[in-house]
Amino acid sequence: MIFLILLIICGFVLLIYGANWLVNGASALAKRYHITDLTIGLTIVAFGTSAPELVVNGIASADGLSDMVYANIIGSNIFNLFVILGIVGVIMPITVKASMIWKEIPISLLAVIGVLLLSNGFYVAKDSQLTRVDGLVLLLGFASFLWYVFTQLNTTDTSHGASSIEIKSNRIGLYIIVGLIAMIIGGKLVVDNAVLIATTLGLSKKLIGLTIVAAGTSLPELVTSGVAAWKKNSDIAIGNVIGSNIFNLLLILPLSAMISPVEYNPLFDRDLMLLIGGTCFLFAAMFVSGKKKLDRWEAALLLVTYLVYIGWQIWSEN
Repeated sequence: MIFLILLIICGFVLLIYGANWLVNGASALAKRYHITDLTIGLTIVAFGTSAPELVVNGIASADGLSDMVYANIIGSNIFNLFVILGIVGVIMPITVKASMIWKEIPISLLAVIGVLLLSNGFYVAKDSQLTRVDGLVLLLGFASFLWYVFTQLNTTDTSHGASSIEIKSNRIGLYIIVGLIAMIIGGKLVVDNAVLIATTLGLSKKLIGLTIVAAGTSLPELVTSGVAAWKKNSDIAIGNVIGSNIFNLLLILPLSAMISPVEYNPLFDRDLMLLIGGTCFLFAAMFVSGKKKLDRWEAALLLVTYLVYIGWQIWSEN
């Protein structure tokens, strides 16, 4: 048990250093090519920090572990929204651009609703599952999202804050790649060994998927957004979270379905409804203070909601 804990600590070290390299490299890339930090956060950083979910879900889908596929994606998105934004918002109130309020957050909401409807087979009488056709529909939604992001490249303000650092051109890619590799290895160390400990303690695979695995694969998002917030780069911080949620729902989940149709447990409906409610809360929070930002008390409320959710999950297992 002590050895497993030491491996988890090593994983955290890799995650922290990897996130720092990734944020620095992504900020330097945005500055060099006059791309907004928000765009970089929604694409490169979001995809990179979603890599652990991609690896875990690919393996789970190939092995026919449908509950693990859904639990990882849904649990990761809930963790991203309630815990990561909660922690980042407590560290520093998150100021949000108008496009995030009116475009990116609604897109993430539509993605959740789309997964909920397709998984329950709303358009045809079928067993609850995400078929390859459903996966193709979600992938088309992801392609539309990418098209939207890249149409914004030449129409948005490309100024950068003081958090952008100077990195030699031939080292920007190295920072990003090494940062991603370090986070993937670190995330795997944390997840694998946390699952071993949880299994030893007798926790169910469904609970492990919704909590430990989901939180573990979201550690890159947590560390990256935390580092970005510390560097006062709220665009990468929130862009990473919202972008990762969209990537998880519109890219990673449908890719899992393309590997093998994924059976859907209707019990996940309540978890998806929580995700829908949290996204609506985030949207509404932007208008409470009239300053387009997530205040500390709102961020704290997200954290408390997650703690209640986890408590309920553990209680329902007994």
